[in-house]
Amino acid sequence: MPTIETEELTRFVSRIFRVEDVTSGDQQRGYIVRYRGQLLEGDSADLYDLLADSLTPYDIVPLFKIEDGRQVIYLAPKPAEPKKDRVSINLILFALTVFSVMMAGVAVPAELCNDSTGAILYMFKNILTGWPFAVSMLGILLTHELGHYFMSRHHKTPATLPYFIPFPLSPLGTLGAAILMRGTPKNKRVLFDIGVAGPLAGLIVAIPVLFLGLSLSTVKPIVLSSCGVSLEGNSLLYLFAKYVTFGQLLPAPVEPQGILYWLKYFFTGQPIPLNGMDVFIHPVAFAGWVGILVTALNLIPAGTLDGGHVVYALFGDKAKKAFPFIIGLLVVLGIFWSGWWLWAVLLFWLGRVNAQPLDQITTLDPTRRLIALAVIIIFLLVFMPVPFTALLPQS
Repeated sequence: MPTIETEELTRFVSRIFRVEDVTSGDQQRGYIVRYRGQLLEGDSADLYDLLADSLTPYDIVPLFKIEDGRQVIYLAPKPAEPKKDRVSINLILFALTVFSVMMAGVAVPAELCNDSTGAILYMFKNILTGWPFAVSMLGILLTHELGHYFMSRHHKTPATLPYFIPFPLSPLGTLGAAILMRGTPKNKRVLFDIGVAGPLAGLIVAIPVLFLGLSLSTVKPIVLSSCGVSLEGNSLLYLFAKYVTFGQLLPAPVEPQGILYWLKYFFTGQPIPLNGMDVFIHPVAFAGWVGILVTALNLIPAGTLDGGHVVYALFGDKAKKAFPFIIGLLVVLGIFWSGWWLWAVLLFWLGRVNAQPLDQITTLDPTRRLIALAVIIIFLLVFMPVPFTALLPQS
């Protein structure tokens, strides 16, 4: 790596920045030199690229920040290139997830609901019948993660291939999938693009899968059997899809109800309308419903979730002020579905950190702001206050 003096670095910086003061750094501080001042006229993203290109031969990376209301440029040593990942791990996890999801897609007879050993043996024997659910489910998850991956590649931000997480003998057969970012996004625009690409790509597949599955589903009375009864939760989008397909709001109570009933049921899942009508969804429809749920969970506006990337790119550090409100809302929703308490704990533990791009001065352009608004609306349409509702038989 060629050496370079501070004076020459200052000349590079002065091409795009009106320097007001200079502070030398060291390895302990994590930077070579710091400049405070004001960017010159022009798009800050273009100015960043101009400076970054000038410093590439010296393995130095610029960091644009705002500190105490002032624009600051740090010049820091370029991080080491990420190690190459072993693709074999991705393939093994994907194969295990295919097997696990195939098992989850097997329709187990009701008489085996209280016989776990018999149910497992039945799933093994009939695993090939689980392919409609598996293909639909994995197609949605894969599309979601590849949306992130290819957008990362487009913006030259290193990222891994998707890691699928098998969860055998569970209703879904998987805990989802994830890619790991091996590099830092250049600016908030890049962070935003990578964040929204996954949910939008997954939803583009999930919606037609849902409508196809609903067309294969039937509407029947809700009956409390010896196995109990469980219902999938509603989002505004799911309610709309059922209304378009079947011409009624489902699950429909025995007697017609007003808006207050529907508001209560939407947000609490209670009371379960026994003997009323509901859609008994085909495995393909269930996969589409799960795809919508996954989109909603990923768009929760906190931390390093996709929704966290969106609100951070849109509002910057101001987005952190909403974090306590989000945790509090999940705690309240946990009264009606205890799974939200687990999410509240996970977000409290992992969700207080936002991805910090190299350039924190550049803001979203008008087009991306409109897309961000659309994503917020999508989140409201796909969010399920009570994802699952169950009623056990009387003993």
